[in-house]
Amino acid sequence: MIYRNATIEDIPAIFELQKKYHVSTISEEDKKDGFVTTLFTEEQFKELIEKENGIALACDGARVAAYAMAASWEYWSKWPLFQHMIQDLPHTQYKGRTLSVENSYQYGPVCVDKDYRGTEVLPRLFAFSAEQMGKRYPILITFINHINPRSYQAHTRKLGLDVIKSFDFNNNHYYELGCDTSKYYKAAE
Repeated sequence: MIYRNATIEDIPAIFELQKKYHVSTISEEDKKDGFVTTLFTEEQFKELIEKENGIALACDGARVAAYAMAASWEYWSKWPLFQHMIQDLPHTQYKGRTLSVENSYQYGPVCVDKDYRGTEVLPRLFAFSAEQMGKRYPILITFINHINPRSYQAHTRKLGLDVIKSFDFNNNHYYELGCDTSKYYKAAE
């Protein structure tokens, strides 16, 4: 398995993996095992790659087995849910720090093909992504819908993210989670 940053050439494969596991298109049989809720266009993927270097991939040969997105709050600020989270940052404490757009970034969505779930793919992809973003930000923030228990278990038990709090937005209930990226990235002394 190779872990690397996505390039523009990877967009069709990322788009197909998203389509397979998006809440609006996933099979009912697969939904219980986790899904993604944010739908990205190919143009949004392109911007995320070019401006943020924000898509990490797990590749099994030529096959994209998983992706993890991560970007500055500036990138995410186009979406109402992220606007809500940005406005709440000054009211959120994590590891003794008040969160801000300068000291934190938003991780996710992440999508792992079912053939690779339960393997080392998610922890290694997460570590690769956190290492890349840790160069810029000391704190990772993400959210998980309460109706997605598989993702919650994977992020809290398997990856060790901390639950900061719960919040509501647009009639949905979310967990807000955090992680200190210094576990993954150490700047050169």
